[in-house]
This record gives sequence, C-alpha cells and structure tokens, in this order.
Amino acid sequence: MNQLRLLPSRLGAQAARLLAAHEVPVFGWRSRSSGPPATFPSSKGGGSSSYMEEMYFAWLENPRSVHKIRGHHVAQLDPLGILDADLDSFVPSDLITTIDKLAFYDLQEADLDKEFQLPTTTFIGGSENTLSLREIIRRLENTYCQHIGLEFMFINDVEQCQWIRQKFETPGVMQFSSEEKRTLLARLVRSMRFEDFLARKWSSEKRFGLEGCEVMIPALKTIIDKSSEMGIENVILGMPHRGRLNVLANVIRKDLEQIFCQFDPKLEAADEVGAPGRQVHLGMYHEWINVSPTEHPLCPLVANPSHLEAVDPVVQGKTKAEQLYRGDAQGKKVMSILVHGDAAFAGQGVVYETFHLSDLPSYTTNGTVHVVVNNQIGFTTDPRMARSSPYPTDVARVVNAPIFHVNADDPEAVIYVCSVAAEWRNTFNKDVVVDLVCYRRRGHNEMDEPMFTQPLMYKQIHRQVPVLKKYADKLIAEGTVTLQEFEEEIAKYDRICEEAYGRSKDKKILHIKHWLDSPWPGFFNVDGEPKSMTCPATGIPEDVLTHIGSVASSVPLEDFKIHTGLSRILRGRADMTNNRTVDWALAEYMAFGSLLKEGIHVRLSGQDVERGTFSHRHHVLHDQEVDRRTCVPMNHLWPDQAPYTVCNSSLSEYGVLGFELGYAMASPNALVLWEAQFGDFHNTAQCIIDQFISTGQAKWVRHNGIVLLLPHGMEGMGPEHSSARPERFLQMSNDDSDAYPAFTKDFEVSQLYDCNWIVVNCSTPANYFHVLRRQILLPFRKPLIIFTPKSLLRHPEAKSSFDQMVSGTSFQRVIPEDGAAARAPEQVQRLIFCTGKVYYDLVKERSSQGLEEKVAITPLHSQLCKLMSLISPFPFDLIKQEAEKYPDAELAWCQEEHKNMGYYDYISPRFMTILRRTRPIWYVGRDPAAAPATGNRNTHLVSLKKFLDTAFNLQAFEGKTF
Repeated sequence: MNQLRLLPSRLGAQAARLLAAHEVPVFGWRSRSSGPPATFPSSKGGGSSSYMEEMYFAWLENPRSVHKIRGHHVAQLDPLGILDADLDSFVPSDLITTIDKLAFYDLQEADLDKEFQLPTTTFIGGSENTLSLREIIRRLENTYCQHIGLEFMFINDVEQCQWIRQKFETPGVMQFSSEEKRTLLARLVRSMRFEDFLARKWSSEKRFGLEGCEVMIPALKTIIDKSSEMGIENVILGMPHRGRLNVLANVIRKDLEQIFCQFDPKLEAADEVGAPGRQVHLGMYHEWINVSPTEHPLCPLVANPSHLEAVDPVVQGKTKAEQLYRGDAQGKKVMSILVHGDAAFAGQGVVYETFHLSDLPSYTTNGTVHVVVNNQIGFTTDPRMARSSPYPTDVARVVNAPIFHVNADDPEAVIYVCSVAAEWRNTFNKDVVVDLVCYRRRGHNEMDEPMFTQPLMYKQIHRQVPVLKKYADKLIAEGTVTLQEFEEEIAKYDRICEEAYGRSKDKKILHIKHWLDSPWPGFFNVDGEPKSMTCPATGIPEDVLTHIGSVASSVPLEDFKIHTGLSRILRGRADMTNNRTVDWALAEYMAFGSLLKEGIHVRLSGQDVERGTFSHRHHVLHDQEVDRRTCVPMNHLWPDQAPYTVCNSSLSEYGVLGFELGYAMASPNALVLWEAQFGDFHNTAQCIIDQFISTGQAKWVRHNGIVLLLPHGMEGMGPEHSSARPERFLQMSNDDSDAYPAFTKDFEVSQLYDCNWIVVNCSTPANYFHVLRRQILLPFRKPLIIFTPKSLLRHPEAKSSFDQMVSGTSFQRVIPEDGAAARAPEQVQRLIFCTGKVYYDLVKERSSQGLEEKVAITPLHSQLCKLMSLISPFPFDLIKQEAEKYPDAELAWCQEEHKNMGYYDYISPRFMTILRRTRPIWYVGRDPAAAPATGNRNTHLVSLKKFLDTAFNLQAFEGKTF
C-alpha cells in the first residue's frame, strides 16, 4: 500500500510514456473549416501523466473507483446479461464512449461534428483520412463495444498489433454472403439437432452435451476451413468431455451409428482390450471432407481422460512428431486445435506448462488455436464474485498470444473471430485464444442440478432463446432463407439421425480399432494383431559398434574447440572402444546410433539430457570460443541415417512427459525417451503415467513405446532423489501373481505382449543396450520403464564387453551366476536374487568374506512388471530354472530399498507361485520406513552394512518361519 502511494513520484514522466505506449492512440484533429491541428486530450487537463495522477488521487479516496484499464470488458460479451458474470462487473465511466461523457474529456456537443485527422495506427477510416468525432465514436463502438472483445496490446510487436487492428477496425470486414450465412445456419442445425436427438433417445445418460455453446461446431469447422485454405493438411484436435460427441459427429464426421451404438449396454468389444461406454473419452482418426472439394485435411481427435487439460501436451507432442515426419519445420502443413473449459484453462497448471513449450526449440508446434468454452460458472457459485478469481485467458499473455473474446449468441461474430484466429496462427505461427462466452444449459452433466448453486443464473438460462432460433429468425427476417427452407434443413438432419439410429441397433460388436486416434498403417496385420510373436536378437555387428564408438569419441566438425574436461571424456570413450568395452553412457550411444542406422528416429528429452544430469552423456558439444555453436556427433554417424533429436526441456515434468507421449504416439518407428532429472521427479507427472501410460492400451486401445529413464539408487545423498519409487510401477502392473504360467515356446514375447508395460532395472551396460534396441525390434509397442543408475555410471565394474553386444546376443531377463558357485550348485547354501546397483555391493561383500562357493547371486535383469531385468513381467520360467539348479540353497531377495518399497512386495508372491509354496523367499534389506532414504550419510552406511551382513550370514534365518 505504501509503495502505491509513492507511485506518481517514482514514475514521473516515464508513466506518461508507459501509458501512451499501451493505451488507445492519441488522435490529432482539425475543424471542418480551418485552423491548425490540435491535440485530442486523453482526459481532463491533457496527457496521460495527468490522467494517471487523477486516477491515483481517486484511488486514495476510493480504491474501487480505479479500474484495471481493460477495455475489452466494455464489450457486450455476456449472452445472459447478468452483470457480465464472466468478466469484471465494474465498468468505469471513463471507458464508456457514449456522447454523454464528453465533458470528462473537455469536449462539447459541437465538437462531435468536427473532423479529426486519423492517425496511421487506426484502420477505422477505411479509405478516408478524416472522420467526424461522432463517426469515430460510432466506429470504435462497433469494433470494440459490441460482441467482440480484444486483448492484444500486450503483444510486443507493432506489426502484429496493427494486423489485428486492421482485421477488426476496417469498415465492412464482417460482411457475410448469403451462401456463407446459409452454411452457418446448416452447421448450427446439425449442432443443435444432434444434441436434441441424444436428449430424446438417451435422456437418462450422461452425454456432456454442448447445449448453450452449439456455436462451437461451426466455430471449429471455420478454423479448419480457413487453415485448409492456407495449406494445412492435418489438424490434430484435443478437447474435454463437453461437446465431444457432437464434435465427433459434426466436425470429425464419425459415422453416427458408431456413436449411437456406444450407448448400448450389451455391446461387446471384438478386438483388443478396450470396452464400450467410453464415447466421451475415445479418440478418432478420420479424413474429413472440407467444404472445398479439392481439400482433404486429416482430423484426428486425441483420446482424453477425465483429468482436465491433461490431453493438451499430448496433442502438442503428436503435432510436433507429425510435423517432423512431413518435413514441416514451420508448421505450414500440420497444426493443432485445443478446446478448453474456462475454469480448467485458468486453474490447471498443465495449461501453463503447455503454453510454455510453445516457443521452446524442439518443442514448438508453431502455434495452436485455443478455443475456450466459457460457461461463466466455472469460477464461483456467485457470478457477481467472478472478479476475485483468475481470468480464464490470463495464462495466454505469457506467450504474447492474442485473446479474442466473443459472445457465443452472435454466430456471425464467432465465425469471423475464428477465421481471423486461424489466419493469425497460419500467418505468424503463434498461439491464439478464442474465448467463446456462452452458458451451459444443463449442469456438469445431464444428471446434475445446477439450480442448487446458481439459482439466479439458471433462471435466466431457462428463459434464454436458443441461438439457432435467434439466428434463423434473423436470416428469415432479412430474406436470406425462408421458414420452409429452415424447417426442411431440420427435417433433413433429423432423418439422418433416425436412419443412423436404426442401423446402430444391428451393431452388437464394437470394433475398437475404429476409434484409434493414431493408427499405424502397415505395422499390425489387418486384424490389428502383431505380424509375429517373435523378437530377433538385438546384438549388432562389431564393426558397427567400433564405428559408433569412434564417432562418439570425436568431434566431427573442423575448428571446433571443446572443453578440456570433455576432451578427457572423449579419450576415455576411445580407449573403451579400443578395448572392446562400454560403460553406461557408451552403451546408450551404441543403442541410439545403431537404431539411427536402421532408419529409426530417436528423440531424447528432459531436463539437462543433452549433457546428462550426472555429466555422463555429452551428446551436444559446445564450442568454447564461438557462442551458441554446437555439434551433435550422433547426427554424423551415417550418410543416410534417421535424425537424432536430443533436447533440454523446460523445468516441467507433467507437460513435457505428456508432450513426449504424444510424440511417441505418432509413429511406431521411433524411439522416444523422457529422462527425469532424478527418478522421483516423475511424481509430478503422475497424471500422465496413470491416465495415458499405465492404462493407455486398456483404456484407449493405444499401443505406445514411450521410454521413461528414471535415475534410481540409495547412495547416502538424502531422502530426495534417491528412489524412483519402483514399487508404484510394479503395483500398477497387470500380471497375476497367483497364476502359474504355461511355458510355451514363445513365452517371453507373449508375456511382453500381455503386459501393460515393461519395467526393468539393468545391472550392466550391455543389458541397457539390448533393452533399448528390443523396444523397437518387438512386433508391438509397450511403454518401457527403466530405473537407471547414478553411481554406476562411473563404477569401474559396471562395464560390458563387445562380446555381450555383438550379433546373436540379446537382452538377458535374468543374468545367472557364472562363478565358482555355479560350477558346484549342490554346495551352495544360499541363492540371493536382486536387481540393479545392489548387485555390485553384494559381489564386493561376498568376495571380502570369501563366500564365492557358498552363496550365488543372480541379478534379475528382467522387466520389473511383466519384464524383469526384468522385473515386470516377472520371468517365471528363468526363476524356476535358477531355483531348481540350487535345490538345497536358501532363497533370499535382497534390495537396498526399504521393505515397504522397492520390489519385495511384487516379487514375493510370484516366487511363491513358481515354487508352489514349497520354499520360502527371505527378505534382505532395509526395515520399513516412511521416507525413501535417510538424510544422514553415516546412517546410510550403517544400514547398508547391516543388510549386507544379513545377506551373507548363513544362520540369519534359522528358527524363523515364513
């Protein structure tokens, strides 16, 4: 408060310049007769500085008397006319341009007929250079005070601001031909009659109808029309529940019988795993026939969960991938449209995260058209309190996206705004927001009663004349259509719906593949099944390994000065290559490089992935003498290789992981990886993991090969960033711990196909290499969760030989003991199973105690959730072999995580199943705890020593019952 009181003295003359730069232009004027030009004052006493001082003193007396200077609030945007519930209800008098306010500006009635010289910053004059003040006011009111409100003066680009002014200020810009009006009417008929049809046939079903914003259908069609005219070939659409069925029917043009049959409770799924009844969630991919007979844009609608706005970054990622595959670097062929709810747009943080990616290299999609369905009731139960809540489009200002507010009860205004929005996006390659200010005729869904919380608003809504009738009456009155033609249009669409309804009754089987938002032509067979149930060996020729190692240890560009520390790292890579060995980073390099050679695009994204959080990767080299000069050696491996993209993301997990998921959705022939800076950072992206990754195939019938790299390990560095929480991923695995499997010849691949995702914790670089390559060589796609190391990145024992990576080798789900214990299995007293980094601790401790012949250690390199190195899916067959090989040995599971975390709760019942409950599997590890790790280094070492002692104490379990 005290700072505000000092404002005038602090700003002084700067305030005038600041306000002048952001307010309505100051006009020069001259009388009709003669005389020099005079200044048109912005308020009493002259310029903006005086105006600001007046506001300041007014604020001292009454803070409510000073407004936010947001002129778009004056526009008549509220179709209900109830105190502008969606906007600020307090409209200051000096923003109202009616002639009775002349005295406020030191003007008189006679001044209204004086002519003013129009500045070059306005377009209201058209071809005229001067206008009377009366005409200036009329034209400005027509532009800014009717059914369209504009926010664009915050954009820091004069050309773009002038472009918007020209589109809205130029006289006559909103003139529609009779044919355009008839098309708009027909689209409104389809939109409204579709909702009416659903209400008649399924009155007790939740439909999340569009009633109150039926104009959204012609709005979306207009955006697609205009974009198609400007060269767009693919429009990727994301939206929430409300109006989704209507969009499927009348924008995407999904067969109506396919939509109607979804309401049949007896409908059975014929393929894959999905289930009927998800008509407001499922996606769709369809070639939509444009109004222009020569244009055929593709319009996929991305499947969407109930979690509001979660689909936003997914759509953007898919759009980015489609642009890459089409060679569309500027976004001139592929674009996206995102539909939002008002409250979700303002309240969900992922909206900001998605906007934040819009100008980031390797993430930008060159602009999105955002359509906000503004129900006016999203913020508060009392519309008069709306001022106290965030305005739904404030988030767009962070990326200088213009915001076009429009009264949804004026269809022609909506169509014009949407046309301009599409033209803006395809001209400037920037985001734009269209705010459709409407109302929701029903509650959250058709079973909800909104009168409980918004009685006055809904009394007004019940009195509201539907927009179709208003617009039809307007066109009939002006002679554009006749009443008979209007009624025939309604009857025509009603007949289409009835016929489709009749056909839908014959459909007893739901083909889920018809609802895929991202079909992969040619990847599966015609029935949507894998072409085989085998996976080839993932090893590669040694000369390929050597070549990749050579490039990985060099700088492909001439006169490129690298950091001296990096020179040492590259020499180390060269030495390993010469010695036919790899560490973790070089194994990853080998996997990526070999896939690029085979035409597989690789994309690695996340915070600091270019260098690697632990400075181990260095896939992007930086010239130490030339600013911003970089080199990516991975893109210099082969003359005709696929592209490699490695990109540091913004400090976001939710938005970025959603983006990468959408990117991976576009094609099966790409390895798309997201790396968390530390494994536990995935918890802020849990919505994407729960809604799209873990359940993606079950809910959306969508295969996806996204790879999550999650650094994990208890290393005494504190409770943060130690654990990637493997127990959470294992708990969400869909395999049955109590089902004894049948070990068929294709058991390994069948397990992978049946699982919802693959979870691994690789103990060796070679296995990491193989699991990355296998992700692409499998005849289907599953998400892959990899718990990656931290200290093992530089552990002297964590290296693999080329012999474990050459042709004929493959991923080892279980790496068996190959030392002295394996040569005399009958003498082994204890068989320890483990996974990940703890293997090296166990081997070191066993050696120090001289127990190589008595204790065997088998690291489970299976997937942790249906793939164990696998942890999952659980390698039942190999565990059975190992247990039977050591018939007299005690079995123990050792983990460094606490007992209530990690893998034990997952592996224990599965061990019991495979052992027929004849032998116990003992637990060795830390005691249960709330935090994933201790914050004290000494405590960490003590607990490590304690469970290692237990692991090799052959009397530790004597007298205990399982």
